[in-house]
Amino acid sequence: MSDKTAPARPAPRLYLATQMVTDPAPLAASLPAILGSADVAAVLVRLKETDPRSMITTVKALAPAIQGTGAALLIDGHPDIVARAGADGAHLTGIKVLEEALPGLKPDRIAGIGGLSTRHDSMRAGELGADYVLFGERDAHGRRPSPDAINERLAWWAELFEPPCVGYAISLKEAADFVAAGADFVLVDDLVWNDARGPAAALAEIGATIRAARAAAPVAPAGQG
Repeated sequence: MSDKTAPARPAPRLYLATQMVTDPAPLAASLPAILGSADVAAVLVRLKETDPRSMITTVKALAPAIQGTGAALLIDGHPDIVARAGADGAHLTGIKVLEEALPGLKPDRIAGIGGLSTRHDSMRAGELGADYVLFGERDAHGRRPSPDAINERLAWWAELFEPPCVGYAISLKEAADFVAAGADFVLVDDLVWNDARGPAAALAEIGATIRAARAAAPVAPAGQG
C-alpha cells in the first residue's frame, strides 16, 4: 500500500453478483447474453450452502458461461473450494476471514474483501494484500451505510490507495455517484435481477450510466485529487 503515483485509473467496470444459485443450468444458459450486454469485469457467484462437492459442481457448471466472456468468476465466501472449482477467486467478509484465506488464494487467485466498517479495517485489508475493497454492501441485518457515507469512503480510498475500490449500488443514481467518487468497479445485484425488462436490458442501462458518469466527471490523474 502506498500513495498513488500512477496515471489515472482505467474506466470503471461492472461487477455482477448473482442471486443465490440453487440450479445452475438456467443461469448458465442465460449468462452469455446478459454479460454480453455490458462491460462486466467479474461475476460474484452466491452459492446455496450445501456440501463442498455440490458447490464445486455448481461453480463448474457456471464457469464456461462466465469465464468464456472474459469475466472473472469469484465465489462469495468458501475460499477452500476456489481452486477445486476452477474459480478465479473469492470475495471474503471481514479481516479475520481474509487473513485465514490468503495463504490458500495467493498468489494465483483473487482475494476481495467487504465487511469493512472502519477506515482502519480498510487499510488493514490493503496491507494484507486484498485485491479490492468493497464499500456499501448490506450487513447481516440487511443494513447498509448511507449513500453519502459510501461516496465519502470511496473518494477517500481512491485518492490515497492503489488497490481498486468497489461501490455496491442499489440504484442508477448510486452507480453514477460512485463512479464520480472514484470507484473502480460498481457491484450490482437486485438492480439487475429484479428489473421487469430483464437482466440484459438492466445491465446495459447501468453500463451506459457508468460511462456517462465517467465522461461527465473524469478522474483526475493520481496525485492531483
